[in-house]
This record gives sequence, structure tokens and C-alpha cells, in this order.
Amino acid sequence: MPEEKLAGWRQKAEEVIKEVDEWRDQHPKATFAQIEKALDERLAKLRAEMLQDTAQASAAADAGKAAGEDGPVCPECGRPMERRGQETRRVVTNHDQELSLKRTYALCPSCGRGLFPPR
Repeated sequence: MPEEKLAGWRQKAEEVIKEVDEWRDQHPKATFAQIEKALDERLAKLRAEMLQDTAQASAAADAGKAAGEDGPVCPECGRPMERRGQETRRVVTNHDQELSLKRTYALCPSCGRGLFPPR
């Protein structure tokens, strides 16, 4: 992961820590469940950003990278597939944070099967 991304994550983590500390000062009688909910709400945003950044850095984001320079091979007929540009897939995380993943789409010119790398 590029150092600039890591630095951004660290900064946001510090902000979350500060927010949780301030929240706790404002809610001194909060129950365990309330504290957990407040913490999860704040961490979910950082978690989603880290998840999106890490997934985008994966070779799986590109249908060609994972299979080597020649590109992917069709799982149906075994012939080389052609890259057809990038598509965006929107996903919702476990903590209801929506994020976007860009993936390279590939199509088999022989049998017509498409390949869109998984999320």
C-alpha cells in the first residue's frame, strides 16, 4: 500500500479516537451497548475506506493482472479473453457503508462469456 494511503488511514484513525473520546465525555453514563454502537459507527467509515483502498490495490481488480500479461483465459472454453475496459461495482459492507470497486471486465470473443472479477 502506498505510504500516502497509510498516512491517510493513520490520520483518520486518530480522528476516530478523538471523536470517541469526545463522545464518551458527553455520555458518561452510556451503557456498554451504547459505547459499542458509537464506536462501530465511527470505525465503520474508516473500515470501509481501508477495505476499498486495499481491494483496489489487489491484482484481482484487473482481469488481466491476475492471469498474467496475456490476460485471462475463459473458464468456459479455455481461450484467451479480451479486456473490455473498467466497470464499477457498488457494494455495501457489513456495517452498511457503501463503496465502489473498479474492476476490469473481460469478454471471450469465442463463446461470449464475460468475466468481472469478484468483489
